[in-house]
Amino acid sequence: MAEMYSETEIVSNFKQANWSDASLLERERTYGVRYSHATKYGLLLAPGSDTSSWAHLLQAELIYVFPRDHKGKVVVWADLTVDDIDRLNESLNVDHNKQVLADIFHLDMWREDPKQAIVMDLYYYTIQFARDNNFNREKTSTFFSIMKKTHEVAIETPFGNLEQTFRYFKELMLRHAVSRAPHSIELFNVDEVRKLTEYAINTYFRHFKMYKYAFTPLVRLDLSINYFGVPIVSPEPTEAGDIDEEGSKDQETATEDQLRGETSGPVEGETENEEFGEEHPDTEESEARKELRAMIQTYLSEEIKKVKLTVEEQLKATEETLSKKLEAAEPIHKKSTRKDSAKKKK
Repeated sequence: MAEMYSETEIVSNFKQANWSDASLLERERTYGVRYSHATKYGLLLAPGSDTSSWAHLLQAELIYVFPRDHKGKVVVWADLTVDDIDRLNESLNVDHNKQVLADIFHLDMWREDPKQAIVMDLYYYTIQFARDNNFNREKTSTFFSIMKKTHEVAIETPFGNLEQTFRYFKELMLRHAVSRAPHSIELFNVDEVRKLTEYAINTYFRHFKMYKYAFTPLVRLDLSINYFGVPIVSPEPTEAGDIDEEGSKDQETATEDQLRGETSGPVEGETENEEFGEEHPDTEESEARKELRAMIQTYLSEEIKKVKLTVEEQLKATEETLSKKLEAAEPIHKKSTRKDSAKKKK
């Protein structure tokens, strides 16, 4: 049973992620999902939330789903129809079969996109395994849907869900191996169930972490630093006509300077730094930069003073310890010299 949340709880959770109340409630009512809590990287959905009605939302926004158990059902002709199987059986050519699969499942970029290429290989070799075992059209379509839905459950969350995915696969196999209408049908016999399970374990679940790595979205963190005491200067808004005129003038001056630099050589009286291409800005520093520079200089000077004091204190401490050791060693040396002189007199 999925844990349900009230609108007040959803709003309070989304305030932590800087989401507006209106957009939150609109998503909750539109897609019928219940959120557990939100982070600044994405939204964490409550266990048991149905993702079938908002699959397009997963593509538009970064939403994290907790690992959860799925309930299997009969999937005969769910993804491949009779006409689709007939189109695939028209030719045994690899390119023909992949082109048919690309037309059916909209994998138009499978030659360039690595993710679509992985999905294409998964689909093609599933069909090929069904052919090698002489499956009829009904069994081919069913086994294809089992592998496809298992893959969809595996990649729905970036968290580890190997156990949940394998349990879902076993339940799908059970739904098509036992005659118990309307919950399950007897489509595969015991020997075929063993072959299909071994194939899934040796091909898909053996490389489960590789599939997770390939289909887990990459999260990038953008940092912005604000210095205390330094005012944030925002550019003043200007009219569109002024911007266009200034942009055209800048382009003209840039092209003129480039032409001059290409035709003319170095001018006499230039410094070595200018000859090596170092730029000297003509404009003066802004007030914010001056204040920032002064703050950094004062901070560095204070830190340098602290380092000097600590070094001086350490030097004094080492000098004191050395002097104490020398003072302790002097009476011993005097005693040894007196004994030597007394021996000489005798």
